[in-house]
Amino acid sequence: MSDVLVLGSTGTTGSRVLRGLHDAGVRAQAATRNPVKPGQIRFDWDDPATYGPALDGVSAVYLIAPVAADPQPLVEEFLQHAPDARVVLLSSSAVDEHTPVVGGLPGLVRRPPGWAVLRPSWFMQNFLPGHLVGDSARRGRIVTATGDARVAFADAGDIAAVAVRALLDPEPHNTDHLITGPRALNYAEAAEIVGEQLGHPVVHVPVSPEEYQRFLVRDGLPESYAGMLASLDEAIRGGAEDRVTDTVERVTGRPARDFRTFAKEEIR
Repeated sequence: MSDVLVLGSTGTTGSRVLRGLHDAGVRAQAATRNPVKPGQIRFDWDDPATYGPALDGVSAVYLIAPVAADPQPLVEEFLQHAPDARVVLLSSSAVDEHTPVVGGLPGLVRRPPGWAVLRPSWFMQNFLPGHLVGDSARRGRIVTATGDARVAFADAGDIAAVAVRALLDPEPHNTDHLITGPRALNYAEAAEIVGEQLGHPVVHVPVSPEEYQRFLVRDGLPESYAGMLASLDEAIRGGAEDRVTDTVERVTGRPARDFRTFAKEEIR
C-alpha cells in the first residue's frame, strides 16, 4: 500500500501508531513541524501550504485535530487534499455532535473511501508524570469532581492498536469505535493502585465542579479551559463513562490492558 501519514506522531497515541505501522512493515510518514529524521515530513496546521505535500501518495491518515479556537475549517481544508485517503480520527468518548469546538469533526471524516472515529475513554497515561492527575498523585492526592463514579480508563497502546487495524484492514471499518479498558474504576480505587506502585498513599479528594474549576485555575489553567474540564468531570459524576466495551479485543484479537497491569509496568 502507499504511505500512511501519522499526525501527532510524537504524541501519546501517534507515536504508538507509528510504531505499530512500522512493526506491520508499512511505510509511515511522521508529520512534524521540523523534520530531522528519515520518515518525517514537514506539516504545520498553521501553514496550509504543507497540507498537499504531506498527503502526496498517502493512502490513509491518522488524524489528530489541531488545538485551535475553531479547528473545523483547518481540518476541512486539509481533507480536501486527501479525497482518496482513508481517515482515522482520534476523538473522545466525551465528544458528541453537540460538543463545542470539536463536535463537528467526526462528521467531516465519515466519507468514502473509508473512515473510523476512535472514541477512547480517559487515558491510563494521564496518571504518568507530566499530566495533571499524574503530577497530583505524586504529591499524594488526586482532586476531581467525579465523586465515586467509575471510568473504564483506556490504555494508549490499545487505542493505537485499534487505530492501526482501522488504517490497514482491507475493508474500511466505517464506524465509531468506543474504546475502554476491561473494567471501570472510581478515582479512589485508581489512586490506591497508583499509590501501591509509588510506595506512598495516594488519596482521592472529591470536590464540587465549581470547586474543581477554582482548583484548576489556581493550578494555572485558563478559566474557560478549567470550566470545560470541570464539566467533563460532572458528566463522569453522572455516569457518562461507567461502561466497558469489547472493542479492543474484537478489533485487535487481544484483550485490553488492565489498569493494574498498566500501573505495575509504567508507574514509577
